[in-house]
Amino acid sequence: MGDVTATLRQIVEGALRDVAAEKGLVFSGLPEIAFEKPKRDNQGDLSTNCAMQMSRHFGEKPMALAEKIVARLSSDPYLEKVETAGPGFINFFLSSRWMGEVLADILNRGKDYGSSHLGGGRRVQVEFVSANPTGPLHVGHGRGAAVGDIIANILNFSGWDVQREYYINDAGLQMDILGRSTQARYFEIAGCPEKAPFPSDGYKGGYIYDIAGSVREREGDRFLSLPPEESLPFFKTFAADTVLATIRKDLADFGVTFDVWFSEKSLYERNLVPSAMETLKNRGFAFEQDGALWFKSTDFTDEKDRVLIRSNGVPTYFASDITYHKEKFDRGFDRVIDIWGADHHGYVPRMKAGVESLGRNPEDLEVLLIQFVNLLRDGRQVAMSTRSGEFVTLRDVMDEVGVDATRFFFVMRRSDSHLDFDLELAKQTSNDNPVYYVQYAHARICSVLREAEARGIAVPAGADVPEGIFASDEEKKLLSRLADFPKEAEKASKDLAPHILVNYVSDLAGDFHSFYNAHRVLGEEEPVVKARLLLVKAAGTVISTVLGLLGVAAPERM
Repeated sequence: MGDVTATLRQIVEGALRDVAAEKGLVFSGLPEIAFEKPKRDNQGDLSTNCAMQMSRHFGEKPMALAEKIVARLSSDPYLEKVETAGPGFINFFLSSRWMGEVLADILNRGKDYGSSHLGGGRRVQVEFVSANPTGPLHVGHGRGAAVGDIIANILNFSGWDVQREYYINDAGLQMDILGRSTQARYFEIAGCPEKAPFPSDGYKGGYIYDIAGSVREREGDRFLSLPPEESLPFFKTFAADTVLATIRKDLADFGVTFDVWFSEKSLYERNLVPSAMETLKNRGFAFEQDGALWFKSTDFTDEKDRVLIRSNGVPTYFASDITYHKEKFDRGFDRVIDIWGADHHGYVPRMKAGVESLGRNPEDLEVLLIQFVNLLRDGRQVAMSTRSGEFVTLRDVMDEVGVDATRFFFVMRRSDSHLDFDLELAKQTSNDNPVYYVQYAHARICSVLREAEARGIAVPAGADVPEGIFASDEEKKLLSRLADFPKEAEKASKDLAPHILVNYVSDLAGDFHSFYNAHRVLGEEEPVVKARLLLVKAAGTVISTVLGLLGVAAPERM
């Protein structure tokens, strides 16, 4: 009875079919019956408006149909009572039997409670961050890292075979600019900037000086006597490797690891781009004109066709991206999820068209867009960048507020909505800080269980709860929230929405704090103590599970 809505849906559908049979009505299928939590506590644990939605089909007024449904539900053992309200709502008050079964389900399944087989073992690739290795990760990359990593966790929890991938954009003009920028700073440090002037479009951050300084420490002055073009390949490779090592370290410290680091250069080294272009031509989606190869994007939703291979033989980014996605699907993924910055919004339809032109369903590629992050300090926006090329990095934020708060705050809102990140709030050790509030609930739970052990009170191994022992509103509300977790986890997986779990665990922590502040766990009659210890243990299990999915610690002491 873990997913109470599924059981209630069956019960209500059965009642509707009985009503339909009495009226001589035949339905091939009923619309899905939706349930929601009533806004007021006295309106029950769950509510449905199905009578209002279906009244016309039954030829009944909504309230009359609601009453007929209710008349057929009164004997169900999972329901304490059922009431009609307003213009035709049906409110359900769940029974003690249901509460005991919820507890039993959580305690028996432990960390598996809430998991599902939604993915059916199908393979999904989640590609995220994929920042050009031209500088440190900034806070926007950090939000993408948190979203991608948590989505991968959620998909794995719901039965998908997940692979995390980082696409290294290590081919193309930006790598040349990185190399020239580093080379120019090297000669500048050596006192002869005229040998390699800093490029007008070069990377100006202080980190370029750091990389150039590392070159001098390791290589000395050996490049001073060489023509700049001769030493440029070294600077390109050294700078890219250094930046990528920094990115790897920052992500690892942020709790993000990848199964695959895929190099864009490998597409060319393996000669995959010409092969992909031939596939497009053979399928009638590419044509040659004016010495260039074009993609027939006007066959889809684009206003004009797009160049794939320029007349000078150089592939465009679009050609690389189509090739890369062909390579992804050739690896056998059933589903590919890309997580991009919001500035790529206009590129999404083109990329889906590219996937479709390769013979895949465009829905096999899903693109999540990550909106910008505004950092706030004392209510004022923090400047994110300067003309000198300095910007607020993911490392800056991690070091200031900690990994847990950074990850939690990054996913408190929908990924496609702007996020205000309050640095001062994230550091507070008070209930005003959302992540502290949740972690404190878990630490409180661990404290209760430790105290029980210290008093020689064993937490029951099973969940044999006497009916009627959970009588208070706080206990029922906490149990109802715990029962919601499988449904919330499934919704987060279907919608690729980590913020759903943040909202859920915040509400769960609030329900636990309310219960804890209203009732003693220890020092009551033995049956009450044992039942409440089970409730506390179940709450701790679910909070720990959700925090684990978010990649946030569940501390035992605070």
